[in-house]
Amino acid sequence: MSVPPVRRAFRAEIVDFSGDPALLGEDACRHWSDGLLVVADGAVEQVGDAASLLAPLAPGTEIVDLRGKLILPGFVDTHVHYSQTDAIASYGSQLLEWLERYVFPTEQRFADPAHAAEVAAFFIDELLRNGTTTAMVFATIHPASVDAIFAAAAARRMRLIAGKVMMDRNCPEYLRDTAESAYEDSRALIDRWHGVDRLGYAVTPRFAPTSTERQLRLAGQLLDEVAGLHLQSHAAENLKEIGWVAELFPSCRSYIDVYERFGLLRERAVYAHCIHIDDADRRAMAQRGAAVSFCPTSNLFLGSGLFDYRAALQSGVAVGIGTDIGGGTSLSMLQTLGEAYKVLQMRGQTLTPRQAFHLATRGGAASLGLQERIGSFGAGMEADFVVVDPAATPLMERRMRAVHSLDEKLFVLMMLGDDRAIHATYLLGERSGPSRSVP
Repeated sequence: MSVPPVRRAFRAEIVDFSGDPALLGEDACRHWSDGLLVVADGAVEQVGDAASLLAPLAPGTEIVDLRGKLILPGFVDTHVHYSQTDAIASYGSQLLEWLERYVFPTEQRFADPAHAAEVAAFFIDELLRNGTTTAMVFATIHPASVDAIFAAAAARRMRLIAGKVMMDRNCPEYLRDTAESAYEDSRALIDRWHGVDRLGYAVTPRFAPTSTERQLRLAGQLLDEVAGLHLQSHAAENLKEIGWVAELFPSCRSYIDVYERFGLLRERAVYAHCIHIDDADRRAMAQRGAAVSFCPTSNLFLGSGLFDYRAALQSGVAVGIGTDIGGGTSLSMLQTLGEAYKVLQMRGQTLTPRQAFHLATRGGAASLGLQERIGSFGAGMEADFVVVDPAATPLMERRMRAVHSLDEKLFVLMMLGDDRAIHATYLLGERSGPSRSVP
């Protein structure tokens, strides 16, 4: 006898996106002031006005009353280093010096599988506590660090993309691999984890200066050999870094051109930062289907520069948002959106509240090539969502009394909200909580 599906209907104010408001207009945002999100067996069944959906609900449907709260698709963090959790808020350096002084010694500890497992479990729980339900994550050069983060995500049924850092030059000996060992270790990890449950593998050269041409070429070979892989790396974050790349790759026109030369500019490739690039770089990224992760808190913290969001939009490059811990200063997507707004203010550009929350949900999903699975509430989508409390703090509650539109409400959330505003996080329709065991 077949078992009937577990069906729940969540009643609250609901917002999601059918497209990018920056390109399609504000009507790309769907809003139900009294909405109903119906979930069956981990997938969205339907969404709409509560008044029209309540009466025909299937018998036995559990109704979860969250009126007064706001439901959004789960947040998507397109660039973050779980291995830098203990390096967050490290004082007083720009990128290259910061790596040498703080990050590399922190990452050395991940040679210990027990340490990697402890940090991974803490990090995943922190993501979920902040409403992030999907993330693209850097591990370290150690295969055990990748095993740890995948195991922690799988134990919580979380969608996660991660990979082993590839780094065979211009780094401490204790963090150095070789082109061949990086290829072999990555291939073994791909065979072990890629496509298991909700996990995906990202080929992960740290950035061009720390990989030889041979290593970059083998990274491209991995992408050609296995279908559906992602790639994650960094590009054009810091002016000193860019000068270094020009010295190491003198035949390449630009930093982005380095990646294109080795076949690493392609769909499902995400490059963090891309602050100091030109229109030719953007055209190449758009043509190849590569995306940018805009990381405002780390760009400000490390003094790297101000991202040109308008130019990215005009060139057709997909953009997601990244917290970039530990250069970034918060795992809260709400705080990260607030800083993105400020960065663009300094650029003389605008980021509307609807554009911001699109970046954190469907936009992030699209930059990862996952918009058919996550990021919105279409029928059949994975039911990952976050419940936000607009009155989570006394100041927010007071400010919300003067709010008269959805845009005002979203803007207050991204300027005043943080982890305290996350009432609950749901993965596949189930509230996140203690991890489950994984075989």
